[in-house]
Amino acid sequence: MNTVKAFIERGNDGTYSVYVDLDDNTLNYGIFGEGNTASEAISDFDSTYEGMKKLHEEKGEKFVEAKFEFLYDVPSFLSYYSRILSLAGLHRLTGINQAQLSQYVNGYRKPSPKTVKKIDMSLKKFAKEISQVEFV
Repeated sequence: MNTVKAFIERGNDGTYSVYVDLDDNTLNYGIFGEGNTASEAISDFDSTYEGMKKLHEEKGEKFVEAKFEFLYDVPSFLSYYSRILSLAGLHRLTGINQAQLSQYVNGYRKPSPKTVKKIDMSLKKFAKEISQVEFV
């Protein structure tokens, strides 16, 4: 089964969308999801995938099955995980001040590629550290 990248982005109106890169020729169809939250958009995306699968079956057409790797833009990630990761905690992890992080979450500013990389690397380092925790 193919693994295909699905991008999660928050629009200027505050809604979320999930889509596959149509330039990626892995799939023989395009799918899209949208919602008021990232979770809703992912759920809609999954429903669209199942609907597309059913449509191909009904038409007797080949359907390319896929697993999806969800990739977030910074505002979507920060908003989606805000109930788990506070801006204060993210500040401690990344060194980026809370006000700046808040501006990303609320769509007032977009992070530079350098800042995106800094957030990405900081979170991956934290994930690696936490994955090695064992309780006795």
